[in-house]
Amino acid sequence: MATSTRAANWYRLCGVVGAVLLAVVVVFSIGGPDLARLVSGFGLCLAALAAAVACVHPARRFTGRRRWGWALIGLGVLSWGLGQVTACVYTLTGQNASLPSHADIGYLGMVVLAPLGLLVLPSHVQTLAGRIRALLDGLMIATSLVLIAWIFVIVPLLADGRAGLALYVSLAYPLGDVVIVTMVLYMLARQRRSGRTFRQLALVGAGIAAFAVSDVAYAYLNLVGEYRTGGLTDIGWFTGFSLILLAALMPVKQTDDATDEDSRQPVGILLPYVAVLAALITSVVWYAKTGHNNLFVAYTRSALILLMVGRQLLTLRENRNLTRTLEARVAARTAELFASEQRFHALVQHSSDVVTVVSPEADVLYQSESVQRVFGYPAHALTGRRLTHLIDPESGIRLAQALRQVAGRPYATTVLELTVRHRDKRLRQAEMTITNLLSDPSVAGLVLNTRDISERKELQDQLVHEAYHDALTQLANRALFRERVAEALRTKPDDDEVTVLFLDLDGFKEVNDSLGHLAGDQLLVQVADRLRASVREDDLVARFGGDEFAVLIQAPADGAEAERVARRIIDVLEEPFASESRNLHVQASIGLAAAGLLESGETDGAEQLMRNADLAMYKAKSAGGSGYASYDPEMLSGLVARLELEADLRLAVERKQLHLHYQPTIDLATSEVIGFEALARWEHPTRGLIPPAEFIPIAEATGLIVPLGRWVLREACRQAVTWSREAGDRPIKMAVNVSVRQFDRADLVEVVSSILVETGMPANQLCLEMTESVLMTDTDDNLEQLVRLKALGVTLAIDDFGTGYSSLAYLRRFPVDTLKIDRSFVERLGALTDDTALADTIVQLGKSLGMDTVAEGIEEFGQLEALREMGCHFAQGYYFSRPVPASEAGRLFLEGEATPAPASAR
Repeated sequence: MATSTRAANWYRLCGVVGAVLLAVVVVFSIGGPDLARLVSGFGLCLAALAAAVACVHPARRFTGRRRWGWALIGLGVLSWGLGQVTACVYTLTGQNASLPSHADIGYLGMVVLAPLGLLVLPSHVQTLAGRIRALLDGLMIATSLVLIAWIFVIVPLLADGRAGLALYVSLAYPLGDVVIVTMVLYMLARQRRSGRTFRQLALVGAGIAAFAVSDVAYAYLNLVGEYRTGGLTDIGWFTGFSLILLAALMPVKQTDDATDEDSRQPVGILLPYVAVLAALITSVVWYAKTGHNNLFVAYTRSALILLMVGRQLLTLRENRNLTRTLEARVAARTAELFASEQRFHALVQHSSDVVTVVSPEADVLYQSESVQRVFGYPAHALTGRRLTHLIDPESGIRLAQALRQVAGRPYATTVLELTVRHRDKRLRQAEMTITNLLSDPSVAGLVLNTRDISERKELQDQLVHEAYHDALTQLANRALFRERVAEALRTKPDDDEVTVLFLDLDGFKEVNDSLGHLAGDQLLVQVADRLRASVREDDLVARFGGDEFAVLIQAPADGAEAERVARRIIDVLEEPFASESRNLHVQASIGLAAAGLLESGETDGAEQLMRNADLAMYKAKSAGGSGYASYDPEMLSGLVARLELEADLRLAVERKQLHLHYQPTIDLATSEVIGFEALARWEHPTRGLIPPAEFIPIAEATGLIVPLGRWVLREACRQAVTWSREAGDRPIKMAVNVSVRQFDRADLVEVVSSILVETGMPANQLCLEMTESVLMTDTDDNLEQLVRLKALGVTLAIDDFGTGYSSLAYLRRFPVDTLKIDRSFVERLGALTDDTALADTIVQLGKSLGMDTVAEGIEEFGQLEALREMGCHFAQGYYFSRPVPASEAGRLFLEGEATPAPASAR
């Protein structure tokens, strides 16, 4: 943007300068002699001063030679202007400004300073010798022009008797102008037209040419006595200053002086010789016509001869330097090529690749020495022989085909893998890259780069094996098994059946936990060996991880081969497995899934078949293990229903769609309601009331029991505090069930403590009920949790006591306060049965250990009387009340005394 603005301003300046020149021409033409003399005298002073000031602009803007060049040109113009000022002073004072005068000193200053400035201006990058040659060329041109001017101008004037200082001074101006114009033309001839200073030099040359026209007219008119100030002769000087001003102010990109280029144009090179030839021809013709000799002519011709000799000597010196430089460059290049050749030879010979050049018919034209290191053959043993005859027939056919494919396309490339026999008879895998360099004269053949990739192939095979096989048992893994199942389904004949057996070991976790993982790994290896021995040769055995195995069986559809394999597996696993310390016994649960039961629209049959076998395996495991079960579509329906119920339960927990019912706890001694057990209920939006036996196991399996249990505990405590306050701070015992998953969390005690603080529930009125499984799993950790809970002041109870495996040792060790007798012991009380004895034993056990006993499931008066006779402390059951909503439970508590529920309510 700035460059375009400067250019526009410069063009406007050109218009202004042109208008001024036109005005001067008009004044000189019609303004009269006096006005013309006035304008000419003072106008030339102003024009010279303006041009000198303009030269200051590039002198300040640039650095180096360009600054000094424009400074000298500006000084020359200023010197001419001072001479003009002196002439004007003579005119104003009425003095005679005869030729020569003091004004000529200023005029001649431009003749001296302007050429110096042009010589200093950088035109192109030059060495010292180049600059001297340019100076000699300029001197040759100037001397030739002086000689021609002397013959044609000065000699005739001398012949007329006009000798003297005035003559020489008047002639110095045009001769100096001619020299300057010649220098400018020479400099322009040696530049490109697109050079940075070309247009500036062209304007300066045009200005000096205008000066030369006026100086020649001035010299002639002055000699004949007819020169008058203010004539049209002075227009040339105005034009010259104007052009110099425009050249100085022309926008030029500011760059380093060394960026100009020497175009080496023939005109610039020949111009000095043309000028010298013209001068010599002129002198010879002049001498032939006049027959006179002249010392100036003789001396000038001698000077031209000396300049030409000097230039030739300089050229010879440059040629010698150039020759030595070329010889040195050739020697350096030769050494570089030799070193490159040696380096290439060393790289080829010691490369891990074998480089071979063959003809299109596979004849070996060149063989690198590396073939002996890689394949054991000496290079000379292969050179000249046909390569396809040296390898096995199959590889030879493939190589010949590849050579024919590449030979027809210049610089084409192809890669193939071949089997090559080593000299020691080992078969090696080789990768060969074939490149067509038949059109390259330095090669003229097909280049074969061959490398031994046997180790790489072995590593690839090993990685593939590891990716598709189990590292411990070397059986197929899940990825390979799935691919084989998919392939079997894809290629299955109509009369065949594809069956997947999914196998899970029963009791393996106990082996790992008791004997360690090393013993478990040894057991898995032995199981894998027995599975291989139990199946047919074509069957695929896989290990999915842990103690899960699978078998893929393809057999006729009308047989029962899959079931026979399953029975064989069960039979072989019945036998004990030997270990370092003892014999181990494990069994297996096996699920069978046949492809015939797959749904027609199933997109991933392999994954579906494996999933069906997994479902069948869980069916077999739930039946007690050590057996097999076949897949039935109802299994999938049950799984889908379970997944849907799980998703709905998550939403119900998030949206707080569950609510609590409360079953009262009765003091058998006073028949008074002393507390409640909080029980979660789920009213499904579409399915209605979901029994706890359905959704509680799902919550346990998915971990939803943790947030659900936290909500139940908070809501039950809040409700208990509300009822107690409404009953006049009458104490109320609230029982809440705590699952094993909640005990697995380390923050259980903190959660209970925070809820007690949040709701204001007294700790001694909260009873946490747990099953016997809490006592049996992670004993030490759970004991620590129970001790910390007991420290809070809460009551601990064992729910469904008598149905688990707890022992007296556990009861003594754990800080338990209450035993709840399971309803299975209560339902047949009142008759002389073993259940009556067991219930009585539990009551007496609780008394002996200082524990309260609570009987669950009382539905008849006889059961109630029997428990009172045994001394049981508390009771629950439909005989008193079903679990009821909070509003109804609050009424029961406020009434205080429990009454038997109506028969219809039971």
